Amino acid sequence: MKYRSEVLLTTALVGLAAVLFALRWAIFPGNELHNEMWRFLLGDVAFLFLQVAIVTICIDRLLRARERQATLRKLNMVIGAFFSEVGSSLLKRLAAADRNLGDLHRELVPSNAWKPADYVGAKRFLAGHHAVMDLSGCDLEGLKNHLVQEKRFLLSLLGNQALLEHEAFAELLWAVTHLGEELEARRSLVDIPSSDAAHLANDARRAYTQLCAQWLDYVRHLQSDYPFLFSLAVRTNPFDPKAEAVVY
Repeated sequence: MKYRSEVLLTTALVGLAAVLFALRWAIFPGNELHNEMWRFLLGDVAFLFLQVAIVTICIDRLLRARERQATLRKLNMVIGAFFSEVGSSLLKRLAAADRNLGDLHRELVPSNAWKPADYVGAKRFLAGHHAVMDLSGCDLEGLKNHLVQEKRFLLSLLGNQALLEHEAFAELLWAVTHLGEELEARRSLVDIPSSDAAHLANDARRAYTQLCAQWLDYVRHLQSDYPFLFSLAVRTNPFDPKAEAVVY
């Protein structure tokens, strides 16, 4: 249980308070003046446990939840900047190299009619999707230039403290950065050996699969919070080779 320790602590504090209040009335039942000081002292100690339970645990949890929501909003802004600057175009390039793209094209077609269950089903499909990367159908030189150009931007995102709340997105940034470094390290991307092509394909698959999952989460966030951005994301769906931004 996620909050088991806090629940146990709260229960213990409330229980101690109840025991002390009961002792107060059991030991000092009357209103004699010589008992008043002890009654109030015991009552104050009992109420102290309730204060700890209410203020320290309940209110602190509310404050932490509010802080977490603020951090997540900032993180969603970072993710949005990533897809606007790098992610969407990179995903389109890598999707073109996926021989099984047709499967994704049929399943990853978000629309205004999508409900949370549709996104859960799409994520489940993604988990079982086997991407077959054929880099011969990908402009490796153009991909390299694109990633080299955006390298400083990607590294700046990795330095964002908000990423501490989103390990999966941080892993995606590392995968994309590594793919760019692999491409940049080669003098030529023409007629590369089959073993090296397989190595690059594996790096591309790693970045591609993580991009797919993060893109789906990103689109879900846009649908609930930014409908106008969601509309553009749907019209420029990177899994649809025929997608275009023009509204007909």
